[in-house]
Amino acid sequence: MKQIAIVSGKGGTGKTSLAASFAALAGKAVVADCDVDAATLHLLLDPKVVSKQEFKGSKLAAIEEGKCARCRTCEKACRYHAICNLEVNPVLCEGCGVCAYVCPAGAIQLEERASGYAYISETRYGPMSHARLQAAQANSGKLVALVRRNADLLAKRWGLDIVLIDGPPGIGCPVIASLTGVDLIVAVTEPTFSGFHDLDRVLDLARHFGIESSVVINMYDINVENTESIIESCRKSGVRVIAKIPFDPTVTESMVAGKAVVEHSPDCAASMEIRRAWQAIMSTLRIDEDS
Repeated sequence: MKQIAIVSGKGGTGKTSLAASFAALAGKAVVADCDVDAATLHLLLDPKVVSKQEFKGSKLAAIEEGKCARCRTCEKACRYHAICNLEVNPVLCEGCGVCAYVCPAGAIQLEERASGYAYISETRYGPMSHARLQAAQANSGKLVALVRRNADLLAKRWGLDIVLIDGPPGIGCPVIASLTGVDLIVAVTEPTFSGFHDLDRVLDLARHFGIESSVVINMYDINVENTESIIESCRKSGVRVIAKIPFDPTVTESMVAGKAVVEHSPDCAASMEIRRAWQAIMSTLRIDEDS
C-alpha cells in the first residue's frame, strides 16, 4: 500500500482541488481528508456517510453543586474567565484543570466532551475517511490520527493499494499527524512570496522526517519570475517539480459544479498538467496505472 499526502505551507494554494483530481485519476483509492479544522474535500467528492464515530479530544470542567463551598476560588484562578457565577462557559473553558486543582472542596471534575466526529463514507472514487472538528475545539492532531487509522483499515478491507491524503495547511501538529508513515509528499505552492516561504517550511518538515517530496506549482503563470525562483530552489534542494499548472477559469467552474476539474473538463489546460503530475507520482512510486 502506498500513501500519498497532498500538503501546502499555506491555505488557498489549490491543494484540495488537486487531491480531488488525483482521486479521480486513481480510479479506485482510499481518500482521507485530514484537514479536519476546515474540511472541504467533501464538497467535491459528495460522500455518502456510512458510519459516524464520536471523537472526544478535550475536557470540560464540571462543578458539582452539592459539594461546592461557593468560595469562588475557581473563578479567581481561571485565567480564561471561563467560570462566572460558578457556572462553566463551555466555549471559554480550555480543560486545563487549574480550577479542579485549587478547589478546596473537591467539587470540580474534568469530564471528556465530544470535540468532533469521524466519518466513513463512500464516494464515486472509492471509500473516504474524513472528520469534522467542532467549533472552538482543540486536539485536531488526535482527530487527524483517527482519520489516518480509519483510512488504513479501509484500504485493507477493500484491498486497495493507494491512500490519498488531503492534508491541512501549515507545519503544525495536524500536518505532522497527516505525514506519519506516508511514502510521498506532494507539496502544492503558488508563485507568491508567501507561497515560496511556506513551501520551504513544508519541505524542511519532509526532510526532517525523511519523506520523499515533489512539488506542484499552481497558477504558475501569474508570476513567471517567482515560478522560476521556486524551480531553481527546488533543483538545488534535490526536489522534483512535477507540474506547473496554469491559471485556468475552468478550475473554478468545476468547483462550482462540485466536481474534480479532470472530471468536469478533462481536456482543459489545468487537467492536462494535473494528469502529468499524476503520471509522475505513479512513476516515482513505481505503480502501474493499469493495475
